[in-house]
Amino acid sequence: MARTICRLLVCLSLISDTLNAQTPPAPPAVEIALGQGAAPLYGPWKFTIGDSPLDPKTGKPLWAEPDFDDSNWETVDLTSEKGAFDPYSGVSGYVPGWQARGHAGYWGYAWYRIRVLCHSQTGQPLALAGPSDADDAYQAFVNDDMLGSFGDFSGNRPVVYPPVPVMFHLDPRQQPNGIRVIAFRFCMQPADLIYPDAGGMHSAPMLGEAGVVSLHYQLKWLELIRAYLPDAIIALAFGLLATMAFSLTFFDASDPTYLWITFLFLATAAYSAAYAISGFTDLLSVTAYLLIAGIDVPLIYGLWVIVWWVWFGRVGFRRLPRAIVALTAVYTVSSGLGAEIFIGVLSHPVALCFYALGRLLQFVFFGLLVWVVVNAIRRHRLDGWLALPVVILRGVSSFALDLARLRINLVWFPLGMRLSLSNIADLLIAVVIALLLLRRLLQSLKRQKQMALDVKQAQEVQEVILPERRVVLPGLEIESEYRPAREVGGDFCQIIPHAADSSLLIVAGDVAGKGLKAGMLVALLVGAIRTAAETNSDPAAILSALNRRLLGRGDSRATCLALRIARDGSAFLANAGHLPPYLNGAPMEIEGSLPLGILENLDCSVLRFQMSPSDRLLLLSDGIAEATNEQGKLFGFDRVLELVRTDPSAQKIAEAAQAFGQEDDISVISVTKVPVARPAAQPALA
Repeated sequence: MARTICRLLVCLSLISDTLNAQTPPAPPAVEIALGQGAAPLYGPWKFTIGDSPLDPKTGKPLWAEPDFDDSNWETVDLTSEKGAFDPYSGVSGYVPGWQARGHAGYWGYAWYRIRVLCHSQTGQPLALAGPSDADDAYQAFVNDDMLGSFGDFSGNRPVVYPPVPVMFHLDPRQQPNGIRVIAFRFCMQPADLIYPDAGGMHSAPMLGEAGVVSLHYQLKWLELIRAYLPDAIIALAFGLLATMAFSLTFFDASDPTYLWITFLFLATAAYSAAYAISGFTDLLSVTAYLLIAGIDVPLIYGLWVIVWWVWFGRVGFRRLPRAIVALTAVYTVSSGLGAEIFIGVLSHPVALCFYALGRLLQFVFFGLLVWVVVNAIRRHRLDGWLALPVVILRGVSSFALDLARLRINLVWFPLGMRLSLSNIADLLIAVVIALLLLRRLLQSLKRQKQMALDVKQAQEVQEVILPERRVVLPGLEIESEYRPAREVGGDFCQIIPHAADSSLLIVAGDVAGKGLKAGMLVALLVGAIRTAAETNSDPAAILSALNRRLLGRGDSRATCLALRIARDGSAFLANAGHLPPYLNGAPMEIEGSLPLGILENLDCSVLRFQMSPSDRLLLLSDGIAEATNEQGKLFGFDRVLELVRTDPSAQKIAEAAQAFGQEDDISVISVTKVPVARPAAQPALA
């Protein structure tokens, strides 16, 4: 009997223990007196990693149900330590995430649960403000009913966005008083694993009357706007600087620095604008922002080096652009793989290696930037020292994140607006670059003014060495017309009478090219013509002397024609690639030949002919036949032939070609044989 009673007592004890194990006592609920309006939910929260199974009947997560047993979960308190702040945003009240709470290296889903006992005397509807700082997307539940979510959970993987204030309204049909179970389902992406304290909530949610929570919600949005406002200002500032730099190309198109700076400022403005847009709106997800930053940031680093390298005249390593392109490409790939934008492509340890490679390349780019500026200081002195503050500010801006991870607070809130060391550096860079651009523009304008003065002086020199428009000699009447395509032309002409035998030497030609370079070559040839004519007026000898002057001068080439007309009208013509003259409206037959400056042994074409009284000889440059109208049609040799047959003056021929559409220098020389007036006979003396 006693043995039976003992067995019965043991069975009753086992039954009692089993019942106690199946129905554990619920943890105490956090009491909130809603007469105070709203209260932050610091804890104690229950936390676990992983995701909840679904109820087969309702399809709802089991971990959101009020009677779910979460006693084995971890306990988390969201009360921040004194003086704690977000190392990246600078906001106070920061709480480390699950990576710093024993779950380092974990990404994916995790749950928070808390029981809240509400006491309200007003009967006002309730609202819940989600955590203002969290990683990354989450869904909010109250008594297994989902209030809403932050992020898009419609796909296989949630689409996450940078954290913004979110407010959820509780069902007004529920009584304000009573115990509620609030649950949050979080999902963190692997890109956040590089931050050692990422994961879940970094600030406490707030529960209370809807009106009070709404005011808290609006205040958080104002804080967010003030936090991202400097980035919007920086985007606008660099956008304006890009416009200014591009406009400077119209003042000095020969300087490529302005175009490179335009690209740099546009890339910087795009990056800051993308950062501000992703913070203000849901137009850019975190993945989209990481894609933009993964392309834009390496491009900015590369452009900084190229800009200063071009700015200082490409000093140092000549193959630097190729190296920058290669480093930028490697940096771009490393950024994309290191940020784990494409989840599942690489394991996290491998992605971490690519992330470290990208960070290393930042130091490489900064080292190249310092190297370029140091070389500039050695060669240019003042300009290099002026660029040094920009480089230092750029380094501070680049490594501000690393300083923040060392718990060095580099974020301030003057007048409630978030201002980081990176923002200050970027704004100072904008100011310094604007001043340097202004200085460079003034120097460029000074150089242009000097060049314009040089061109004007060259034009004046060319006008001096050109013959008079109308020259009358015994038996000859010469008319010349010259219309350069630019301020300084490449056509030349010399009319040199020979007093000893009353002959006339005419040398006309066309230098390859236009502008000041061609004008300087013209001055050289005119001097050579004058020198050669003093010793030998033979046309072939003149061309040989000019050919020797051009040889060995790079790509200096010129077509040239030398004509010697004797007193009796006999003429000797030597031609080196120039257009044949027209005699009495018909082109003269002469063999073709190469221009001057090509072969050492010149083989020019020669022609002897006789000019009779009233004969007219026209020497034309190719600028007449090559005149082009707005439709792209050439004046052509047929029009030239029709024009010269009408026996116009040199001035009318030049005007006709110029009116058609001048593209090249135009020169016309007209030589007319006129009878020589005989002196009157003297009367005989008586």
